[in-house]
Amino acid sequence: MMALLRNLKGDKAIWGVVDLLALLSFLQVYSASTNLVYVNDDGTTLGHLVKHGILLFLGFGIIYAVHRIPTHYFKGLSIIAMPIVLILLAYTLTVETRIGGVTANRWIKIPFVGVNFQTSTLASVVLMIWIARYLTKIKDMRITFGQSILPLWLPTALVVLLILPENFSTAAIICFLVLVICFLGGYPLKYLFGIMGLGLVLGGMFLFVLFKAPEVLPQRAGTWKSRIETFWSPEQADKDDLHQLTLAKIAVAEGGLVGKGAGKSVMKNMLSQSTSDFIFAIIIEEYGLLGGGALLFFYLLLLFRIVVVANSAKTVFSKLLIIGVGLPIVFQAFINMAVVVQLFPVTGQPLPLISMGGTSIWMTCMAVGIVLSASNKEENLEEESYDMDENNPLEVLSGQL
Repeated sequence: MMALLRNLKGDKAIWGVVDLLALLSFLQVYSASTNLVYVNDDGTTLGHLVKHGILLFLGFGIIYAVHRIPTHYFKGLSIIAMPIVLILLAYTLTVETRIGGVTANRWIKIPFVGVNFQTSTLASVVLMIWIARYLTKIKDMRITFGQSILPLWLPTALVVLLILPENFSTAAIICFLVLVICFLGGYPLKYLFGIMGLGLVLGGMFLFVLFKAPEVLPQRAGTWKSRIETFWSPEQADKDDLHQLTLAKIAVAEGGLVGKGAGKSVMKNMLSQSTSDFIFAIIIEEYGLLGGGALLFFYLLLLFRIVVVANSAKTVFSKLLIIGVGLPIVFQAFINMAVVVQLFPVTGQPLPLISMGGTSIWMTCMAVGIVLSASNKEENLEEESYDMDENNPLEVLSGQL
């Protein structure tokens, strides 16, 4: 064990925050899982706690394995992973799965393991690495928009279009984060503004069709329309659509300043997604605004450390890699919290490292491992010298693409 601890690399503060969030999740998952047991007649609270522990244990195994990979290897690995991800996304659209009362083409079952895997989460991480690699390659170069269509915008468009039909919120988040990392990576502003303008036009057209003729859109268009209407005009929304949000609002109100105490939430037995999408509402009900504020502080601390290590990284690729895969973790947490307090429409985004769920935990852990690899000062020094090595096959492949 001591030898294992001595081999830990990267920013110690990030290690600490991630460990703390994982430990805090056990108490909350154990409490909120009573909904699954007594309402949905699904297993036992101890069984769900053990399952969550196993998923976290494997997740930290992913962190350890990934953070030991030299940062520059991710350039070549993204080239290998991108076509695999596109194939998986296309295949996922053909597979209908029912999880937590939701039927959608979002998951595929991992053979021999029996765990449902949400391919869009992997695609998001791979795409961010891909873009970081491309922006590093064009650093200090004058490029035209046409030159960036094939290596940058085509892969982005394919990923988004393959995710969009069944997971609008994830596709929208990816679009936003791609623009952020492109801005930070020095992509020409005039082209970014053009992309944003095109996006606004297409978004306006999409909303027009969504509200005027939703039947021509994918099957889940009705759900998107309902969520937007519920957010903007709750007084006109259907009572069933308001049910979960109303319960979440009650949980927040009942929590008060210090909460009811661990395990004493009432709304967890009524909120259908109390272990995932609405787990933050249960946290506030049990631990009050102080508990919710403390959790928010930990995510802000994680964001702060991500910015600090990105700023101190020695190479452009490390900087963009840390921001590209680290920022979505915190951004997803903020969205989850904003939904609970009704500052944002319902999106179905879990609370990273807190909510139950194998895929979200594993992909968050993979992203954390990448951030830790890129934050390793010794590795950054090696990467600087590695960038000069023209004989490495992964670097040669990266340069060709």
